[in-house]
Amino acid sequence: MSQEPKVWPTELRVESDKKTLHVSFDNGEVHEYSAEFLRVCSPSAEVQGHGPGQRKTVPGKRNVEIMKIEPVGNYAVKIHFDDMHNSGIYTWAYFLELAHQRDDLWKRYLAELDEKSLGRG
Repeated sequence: MSQEPKVWPTELRVESDKKTLHVSFDNGEVHEYSAEFLRVCSPSAEVQGHGPGQRKTVPGKRNVEIMKIEPVGNYAVKIHFDDMHNSGIYTWAYFLELAHQRDDLWKRYLAELDEKSLGRG
């Protein structure tokens, strides 16, 4: 498990279209995450599996929306999506990991969809 960063969010804001989450951190970093990206990279066991090699490719989430964000202690949030998925706990460290690895994660996701003949929906 990754070490919690010394960086904390100062703002989490969902756009009015419910398709983008903005996260600002106290070190000046500001990141935007699409609802689709957050959903297909959910840290939940449903997506990540329970061990190595068990991660699942989640198709058809191009139009998924964020219904609400719920705090989990002082270290994370739970995101409720309109497809009823809400079991992922997004830590501050995970948000930074997603931001810093976005391009690689997205390319891998699109390649997996292609390999499995699945679509974004």
